Amino acid sequence: QVQLVESGGGLVQAGGSLRLSCVASGRTLRSYAMGWFRQAPGKEREFVAAISWGYGTTYVADSVKGRFTISKDDTKNTMYLQMDSLKSEDTATYYCAADLRTASVMATMAPPPDWWGQGTQVTVSS
Repeated sequence: QVQLVESGGGLVQAGGSLRLSCVASGRTLRSYAMGWFRQAPGKEREFVAAISWGYGTTYVADSVKGRFTISKDDTKNTMYLQMDSLKSEDTATYYCAADLRTASVMATMAPPPDWWGQGTQVTVSS
């Protein structure tokens, strides 16, 4: 069992930045992949970015590539999502997730990750 707690969401103007954090507890993360997903009202949940905790390999969705950066701090068991040049279409609830499958599998959401955080709201005003 992995417990995940997100923070860092909020209201920001278009073009601005936010950094989301996800603190993980309950397991040693070396064998896990962790990632960020988002869900806008009326839309399906979609993949944003993933990272292999042991190798540091990252995957980023094309829709946010060049604007969002995923990273981790092993000493704090914390994953981050730095979001720059935010657009109104980035408005969504952002979820942290963890899974024992690889980060490349996590990026496909097939199957969806096993563990999820409660989500944090990001609202980008235009």
